[in-house]
Amino acid sequence: MAAVKLFRPFDREGNSKEIAKVNMVTSILTETLLESVGEAQLMPLRKRPGFGAARRNAGWWFTLIFFCLTMAVVALPAQTEGSSGQKQQQPPAPKATEGMPNHSINVDVPLVSVDALVLAKDGKFIPGVQKEQFRVLEDNVVQPIQSVGVTKAGYTAVLLVEFASAPALQERRRQFLTDVLRASYAFADQMQKSDYVSVVSYDTKPSILLDFTSDKQAIYGALNTLPMPGFNESNLFDALSDTLERLEGIDGRKEIILISGGVDTYSKITYDKLIKKIKATPNVTIYSISTDFLWRTFMQGSGGITGGMRGMDSMQGDNQMSTFAKMTGGRWFSPRFEAELPEDFRDISAALRNQYSITYRPTNAKLDGSYRKLKVEVVEAGSDKPLVGKDQKGKDVKYQVLSREGYTAKHD
Repeated sequence: MAAVKLFRPFDREGNSKEIAKVNMVTSILTETLLESVGEAQLMPLRKRPGFGAARRNAGWWFTLIFFCLTMAVVALPAQTEGSSGQKQQQPPAPKATEGMPNHSINVDVPLVSVDALVLAKDGKFIPGVQKEQFRVLEDNVVQPIQSVGVTKAGYTAVLLVEFASAPALQERRRQFLTDVLRASYAFADQMQKSDYVSVVSYDTKPSILLDFTSDKQAIYGALNTLPMPGFNESNLFDALSDTLERLEGIDGRKEIILISGGVDTYSKITYDKLIKKIKATPNVTIYSISTDFLWRTFMQGSGGITGGMRGMDSMQGDNQMSTFAKMTGGRWFSPRFEAELPEDFRDISAALRNQYSITYRPTNAKLDGSYRKLKVEVVEAGSDKPLVGKDQKGKDVKYQVLSREGYTAKHD
């Protein structure tokens, strides 16, 4: 019976009678078997009379017992039904509370992280802004901020450099670009061991001069190996689009330092599509340095002819470079003199080191692929009044906040 219990657990009420029947049959068969072979146990095995017959009888009885037990095990599953032939009732399901749905929904709304630069009028970083002094609006709705901290981790940046020229101006253009790129050494000088920088140049297409590295000397060497400009075309949109795609597989914060005149000649991707791509790419900030004004100044000082060169395209290029930076929470620089370049690069490096990272869980929990507009403000704690500081002369100073203009709530 122990073997039967191992194969199938019995219900105490429904199967007690069946267990008694099996026990009774087993007892009768066992007693009969013992009576038939009991006396023979006293004799040596081979000298017992009728040894062969007893052995056959014992085998027959054992076969019969095994058959009965097998039939009992097969028949027992059917006994789980009640005496009336109906299945036993299962425990009743818990009753639903009135007014409550009979299903549950679990929605996981991801945290949104926004990097913000808080600057004074002169562009210097303002430290010490507290959590209660920040105000984040998503589609003009105030969001509950969960955490605020100053970013101190290393950065991953791409120096994206325009390197194109008209054939007649190759020598002068190379001299100008060399002077600009030497100024970018000031950016590399500020690097730390946890920072990684890649150098990419472009004319008709982008070319990777140096993959991500924290070696300053390697960056200097890559900038010095740029050849003589060979093409007049400057496909800025294609180069920026390609760089965004390359950065998608890299985790964390990413920056693009774009050094360009801002003019595009015949890129495959249009300006509108590039703007959509920038909106859909998270955690990328663009810092742009326009060089077109410097180029015109350089040509005038060299006795070059500037009339008709680029013309209105120069203003359009500045506008595009400014838009790229503003959309992503970066800064746009338009230096008027070459001596401004090193300071501009140092300001970019300082901005990467001193950003406030703000996280919140959006009140709009829909992951519908829509674009959400963002605005970050610094206000007096407990109010919506702009936070005002004091300069060295005691005059009021309004703070400037730079942050990404929005993000795309991607489909879950």
